[in-house]
Order: sequence, then structure tokens, then C-alpha cells
Amino acid sequence: MTTIPAIISLLQSGNPEEAERLSRQRLAQSANDEDGLLMLAMSLQFQSKLVDAAQAYRRLTELHPQSSVHWSNYATVLSQTGNDSEANAAFASALKLNPRNVDTHVNLGLLQLRRREFVDAYRTLLTAYDLDPTSARVRIHAARACTVSRDPFADELLKPWRSWLPLEESLQLELANLLLTIGDANAARYLLDDLLEKNPQNLEAKLQLASVYERQNQPENATALLRQIAIGHPLLDEGAQREVDHQQSILALRNRDPERARQLLENSGPRDSNDFAHYFSLADVCDKQGDVKAAMRALEIAHARQLDELRLARPTRFSPDSPILPSAASAISAQEYAQWPELIAPDTQQSPVFIVGFPRSGTTLLEQMLDAHPSLQSMDERPFFNILSDELLNLNVNVPKDLYRFNQRDCDELRKRYVMLGSEKIARDWKKQLVDKNPLNMMWLAFIHRLFPNAKFILALRHPCDVMLSCYMQNFRSSVLIKASGSLRELATAYVTAMRHWLHHVDILQPKVLISRYEDLVADPVSQTKRIAQFLELDDAAPLMMFDQRAREKGFIATPSYTQVIQPVNKKGLNRWHRYREYFEPAIPILEPMLKHWGYSADLSQTD
Repeated sequence: MTTIPAIISLLQSGNPEEAERLSRQRLAQSANDEDGLLMLAMSLQFQSKLVDAAQAYRRLTELHPQSSVHWSNYATVLSQTGNDSEANAAFASALKLNPRNVDTHVNLGLLQLRRREFVDAYRTLLTAYDLDPTSARVRIHAARACTVSRDPFADELLKPWRSWLPLEESLQLELANLLLTIGDANAARYLLDDLLEKNPQNLEAKLQLASVYERQNQPENATALLRQIAIGHPLLDEGAQREVDHQQSILALRNRDPERARQLLENSGPRDSNDFAHYFSLADVCDKQGDVKAAMRALEIAHARQLDELRLARPTRFSPDSPILPSAASAISAQEYAQWPELIAPDTQQSPVFIVGFPRSGTTLLEQMLDAHPSLQSMDERPFFNILSDELLNLNVNVPKDLYRFNQRDCDELRKRYVMLGSEKIARDWKKQLVDKNPLNMMWLAFIHRLFPNAKFILALRHPCDVMLSCYMQNFRSSVLIKASGSLRELATAYVTAMRHWLHHVDILQPKVLISRYEDLVADPVSQTKRIAQFLELDDAAPLMMFDQRAREKGFIATPSYTQVIQPVNKKGLNRWHRYREYFEPAIPILEPMLKHWGYSADLSQTD
């Protein structure tokens, strides 16, 4: 009888056909031989004869119903054949027999991701991580579940990625995609370059790399690579061709050719039935053409699909009692602030400069201006105070209500943790003052003030209607912003909620704040940058005007305005909402208190 080691050797040497023949030969002598059936199933699976492999694995579960391994193998092949319901049942049987089998959890989690069972996938893959926190495969797939659920724990999961190399191609591609998603384009590019050096014909790696080039503001490299793909891969499948068309559309829009960009998008269509990014891109193109109705139609579809995905990933965001801005659900009173003990804290120069404001108010422009100054160093937008707040909540400490409980050691340790989080994202130059730009840090003013009471804040202001329109047209990743951007009415409510929360705490805490209006900044950037420099006690304001050069040098900028801040100051973003005036009718009454407070008008007869 043929020995099992001989068959295994054939499988390992890449000869599954001969392994199948010998397995069948063995089974002819003993039809229910467990090892022979397993070798047959594996040889069939290696040849992508999945239906036949599933039959062999099923026979093994019938003969050995107490074997979790056979149930897991059977489930995996069923999943590969698309028989999801039976695969799910088989995975359940495997886990009932062995709830600590990591591979079973991973394969079940991947099935759940494909079935868009995002909450279950998140739990399953995080369970796999708990069982084996050292596995690169486990951490990569768990990070995918986290990104779908908008959980910043993905950053932590991917932190050791350099120690995992080399990886099999599919895992390295997934890792590159995830790193780009969380804002590490340089790492993604390194991984893709490495893949293509080993396998120059890897089409998926080329397509990802072209996308990275564009996001790093290197459109000429993206164009050249897409041209190479057209020459080297003349017969693309439908999915790859759609990806090429979408990337070509982005490049066409950068080249100020919205007509070609729209043609590419409309001819190609969405990548799949869940693709909301396609409609955000289409809306952008239609907006550039002045086709307001088409832009709003595309945005309606985009938001509906995006909300459908978020509803599956974060259903608690849609409960009737869920606040539109969770971080604004709690505030401190003047009496509570009076209970805070006076503690030793960093002075102004040792504290970060915080740029805040409702998203799309011009915070990225301000950040790039400050980063261009030799005395300052910025980092791309990170939700550090959200992370710290969540970590404290796990210890039953509620921010901001429990801030009065913080003693000197608590604040010192939290500042250290904040510095560690920042240092993981940028190589800190300790001679430079840190600039922390995160628009919705305005919601964490009390928390920031507890740690950095001497810090200076720059509040970015822009006409609320321009802000809302820009937000409505953005493909945000934040679950809070996705939910808040579902309609202009909801955006108006979120804007007013955020501003009231900010103004309430400014009145109590009296932080050092400079208000920077976008309209004033683009109308007279020289005098406004001098004003900013004076507020920050910078000797020379001139470097702030070189922000576009600095932004081009940085390459990757992890905000939606990455293509705009590499250009000199211009007035293109002013009064953009005027063309959409009819769509703002339900929102303007909600906005009215903040329009009045900040001195803006929604009456077009009173605007330029």
C-alpha cells in the first residue's frame, strides 16, 4: 500500500495529480481509510477541484464526526465553493468540538467578512487574535475587520509588520492595502515595491502601487504605471479594467479634464454592488462640471450605500438614543471645573499646538502652513484623544465627567501615552513644537485642557454651508462623520452640536484660542499668516507661505484635501454652496444660531 509520507511528499513538491492517483489507489484497497481520504481531499483541493474535495471532506466528517479538523477543512472548502450557509454550519460544528482552533476562527471570520456579517467577523477574528496574538496572518485579517468597523485598534495590530516579512503574496498585498487605509502610504509602497521586485507580473500589486502614487501626489508615476499595465496586460478581466478606469478618472480630474473623468466613471460603473466610493468620485466630477443635480443624485446613492455598510459594521450608531456626536454627549460645568486640583503641567512651548474646527473648515491648510515653519512639526490627523478616552473608559473612567479625579501621576502618565502614540506615527524632532491637527479635537477640549492647560488652539472657521457641502461630498472613514454626513439636515445638527460643545467649554476653561477664518486667510494670506505667527510667538511668518512646497515634499497627506494643499492659496472653495442653495433649505433653520454667532449669512443677496 502507498505510504502517506510518499503522498505528502508529492503534495509538497507540487505534484497534486500524482498524489490524487496514489490516494485513490490506496482507497481502492480500503475505502474508508482516514489518511487516504484526507490525502485525496487535499490533492483535489490543491488542483482546485473544490466540489470533489468537499465530497471527500464530507465523507471524513461522516466517518469521524468528533474530529474538529475534518469539520474545519470541510467548512473551508465549502466556503471556497460559495456554499456559505453549509460552510457556516460546518464551522460551527468545528468550533463546538474545538473552540480554541485559531485557523477555524480565521477562516470563519473571512467567510463572515465576505458575507458582510461585519459584527460577527469582528468578534471572530479578534477571538483568533486573543488565541494567537503573534500570528501575522491572524493580525492582518483581524486588522481588516477593525478597519471595516472603524476601530483604530487596526493600527496596533499592524504595528509589528516589518518583523513578518517575507509574507506570501496575498497576505503582503492585504497588508499593503491595510497600511494605506490607516494612512501609512510609505510602508504600503515599500511592500508593493518588494512584491513587484519578486514578481513583476503581479497585476494587483501594480494596481495598488498606482493608487499609492496618486495618493502620494505623484500623478506622473501613477500615469506611467497604468500605461505599463495597459501594455503588459492587454486582456484585463472586468474587475481589473474597472479599477484601471477609476484610477484613470482620478488622474483625468487632476489634469482638469472632468469630461473624460465622468466618461470613464459612467462607462465603467461601480466596482461591485456595494461600491460607494464610485459615487463619491462621480459626484466630485459632476460638481467640477457644474452639474449640480447629477452630483446630488450620485451623493444620495453614495451615502445610502455607505450607511448600509456602517449599519452592518456599527449597528449601535443607529440606535434611537445614539447621539449624533458621542463625544458631545457629556460636558463639564463651571462647578465641576472648580473641583479640578491645580497640577504641574507643560508650559506653552512644551505643549502641542492644536488645530481644531469642524471638518472641512480649512484645518489641513493651516496644518501645512505651520508644518512649513522650521520651529514646528505636524503629524497627519490621528484620533489620539478618542483612543485615550476609550482606554480610560475600559478602566471605568469617564471623560470629561471624571477629569476632576485626575492627580499629578494620572496626567503625567496620560501625557506620556499621548507622546508615545504620536511618536509611533512620525519621527519626532524634539527641537520642534508639535502641531496636532484633528478637527474634532474640538470635542475633547476639556480633556486636552486637563493635560495641556497652557496649550494654544487655532479654531478654523469657514462659512457653515460651505463646510457642510464639502463634508457631504467626502468619503469619510470615521464612523461618526459617516453617520453625521448622511444628509444636510444631520450635518447641520452635528455642526451646531459641535460648536455649542466647543463654545460651552471655551467659556468655562478660557483656553488660549486664535480664530482663523478661511475666507480671511485666502483673501489676504500674508497678513493672516503674520497674525498666526504672532499668536504662536514665531519670529518669522514667511515660511508659513511656503506650505504648498512643503506639502509636495511630504508626498502623502492623510486628509481628503491632499490634492488641494499642494497648490498655492486660492479662492476656489469660497461660496461653493451657492450653486446648491435649494438643497440647503431644510438645514439653514438648524444652522441659524451658529450663522448668527459667527457672523455669516445664508441670504445670497448679502454675499459676494
